Amino acid sequence: MKKAMHVCGKGLSIVFLLILLTGCDRNRVFENNIDIPDYSWDVANKLSFDVNVEDTVSLHNFFVNVRHASHYPYANLYLFITIKFPNGKFSKDTVECVFSDETGKWKGEGMGDIWDNQILWKSNVKFPLIGKYNFEYEQAMRTPQVPFIMDVGLRVEKAEQRK
Repeated sequence: MKKAMHVCGKGLSIVFLLILLTGCDRNRVFENNIDIPDYSWDVANKLSFDVNVEDTVSLHNFFVNVRHASHYPYANLYLFITIKFPNGKFSKDTVECVFSDETGKWKGEGMGDIWDNQILWKSNVKFPLIGKYNFEYEQAMRTPQVPFIMDVGLRVEKAEQRK
């Protein structure tokens, strides 16, 4: 009986931990990362993220997530990001994701050979319309293949409200 309660207690601890970890990210509205085949981002491989928006009042921050290997040969990554609005209109940005400082030291969070970067792209933005927004990423480097990019993503979160 004692052993059964001990196992049950561990199970409850794991469930509680999972709830705690997922509950800590209350500001996240959307987050998705797409794996890059063979860790080589082809210029023809456009990444697409659909975000359903119901909140046109709150301020939001947009982030570009990039995971790369430490063998990545550049200090940055340029992207073309197109946003298609629910009414069919669109906007296009060129975004530079900086991965290292002037000395070549990687930024972001690293574990072994893998580096995770979350780059703020836009801050304190209100969605103008309710509906589905499509975010399309296109690598904009001067080479048809960008090596050692593992996955790329979009994060949308509610911005901290100013008082």
